[in-house]
Amino acid sequence: MLTATLDNLADRIRDWAHELGFQAVGINDADTGPHGARLKAWLDAGMNGEMSYMADHGSKRFRPDELVPGTRRVISVRMDYLPSPDSPATVLRDREKAYISRYTLGRDYHKLVRKRLAQLAHRIDEALAGHNHRAFVDSAPVLERALAQRAGLGWIGKNTMLIHPKAGSFFFLGEIFTSAPLPVDEPFATEHCGSCSACLDVCPTAAFDGPYQLDARRCISYLTIELKGSIPEHLRAKMGNRVFGCDDCQLVCPWNKFSKPTDKDDFQPRHHLDNSELAELFLWTEEEFLKRTEGSAIRRTGYEGWLRNLAVGLGNAPTTIPVVEALRKRADHPSALVREHVHWALRRHDVEPH
Repeated sequence: MLTATLDNLADRIRDWAHELGFQAVGINDADTGPHGARLKAWLDAGMNGEMSYMADHGSKRFRPDELVPGTRRVISVRMDYLPSPDSPATVLRDREKAYISRYTLGRDYHKLVRKRLAQLAHRIDEALAGHNHRAFVDSAPVLERALAQRAGLGWIGKNTMLIHPKAGSFFFLGEIFTSAPLPVDEPFATEHCGSCSACLDVCPTAAFDGPYQLDARRCISYLTIELKGSIPEHLRAKMGNRVFGCDDCQLVCPWNKFSKPTDKDDFQPRHHLDNSELAELFLWTEEEFLKRTEGSAIRRTGYEGWLRNLAVGLGNAPTTIPVVEALRKRADHPSALVREHVHWALRRHDVEPH
């Protein structure tokens, strides 16, 4: 009788999740399989750079029952985020434009996904008392792609992204850890990258040491978001106009022709950040930055990091009056970090700071 009840609950969880705006749901047995060993090898190689938090919790990151004692199952959910209409390739080609990763053009995804997951967990709790449920959205040491793969939501591609053959990879993931012994789904056992190496070949900074091996220290997403100090000079020219994150390895993936635009207003671009001039953004005051990135994941880089990233983009832009004048206005910025990158950018244009 209990098994029948749990089977029925698993079906209801899927229905509830779809009602709450999730495009897919999978349940696994709280086992990350070989992914824990792969994480350890990646950390041992130092590929996490300054992201020390990746090693802070030891085996809790890949053993859900250690992170949340009593966990027997992990419910993984997917929410698509690609804005519509969108023209990322057009922005990337225009070197005076600022390219911002598509996942962060709207409101901070943590808020929406966390709210919907909390609602789903509440419904589960009401239907099955006596069990613990805890929701996560990129907010705890969780190997979410590994868990999602084990729950049947896709395979982990050569670019280390989770990919689904009917949805591509432009989506967010979330998890609910539960003590309820729900029926599990089959892992997505087959990968469909084949001989394709488009994502590895297109990476501007050659951040992939090989298939499934991303060295974060050369990844533009790491350089523009996680790295707090100076961006290595030998990588700056390769970053082009990418000032917050990078989508190249997703944009070139053949499976993303199946990505579906989101219907959620929260993920639509705000303040024209999908198509803004580098020089215009560089002249934002800190007050403007805080106002226009309110509720946005862009806040993670901070105002100083924002100016640092834009200075690199301007250094890679054509030598035009707006570009040079914008850089000159920040040549004496009180931040040594900003000044360094501005002076580098001005040298790229062969002009003096004043």
